Amino acid sequence: MGNEGKKSGERLIANNKKAYHDYFIEEKYEAGISLAGTEVKSLRMGKCSIKESFIHIVNGEMIIYGMHISPYEKGNIFNKDPLRERKLLLHKKEISKLLGKTKEQGYTIIPLRVYFKGSLVKVEIALAKGKKLYDKRADIAKKDMRREAQREFKIRNL
Repeated sequence: MGNEGKKSGERLIANNKKAYHDYFIEEKYEAGISLAGTEVKSLRMGKCSIKESFIHIVNGEMIIYGMHISPYEKGNIFNKDPLRERKLLLHKKEISKLLGKTKEQGYTIIPLRVYFKGSLVKVEIALAKGKKLYDKRADIAKKDMRREAQREFKIRNL
């Protein structure tokens, strides 16, 4: 998905880097999102944060909570609450599959990134399993070892 994004006219709005640190990512899905007009204008200016956001399935619909879209400056009365819950648009099959998985112990649904795909706003969501503290420490140790190996390689090849 890394190279495809640049070809199909995707433009990143917000990224959730902390998700990769706190969770094991099992599966990824692309979802649409139901927004008001002023929210889309604010997103075009890049005013969005998904750091503390999470997703629940309520009455067969996926709802994202805690996604902060700053109010549009020229929107006055049409502006919505920046932290209001927003509906995510997925197929019923995908929603029921995710609902079944989240019933299992330790699984949750989190947003990874928000981006424009053409003129549409999309949210990449993931089925994730929480990492324990020792998992996080192991990941940090792996990163350090990889960084050290690259440093050694650079020094040798100079």
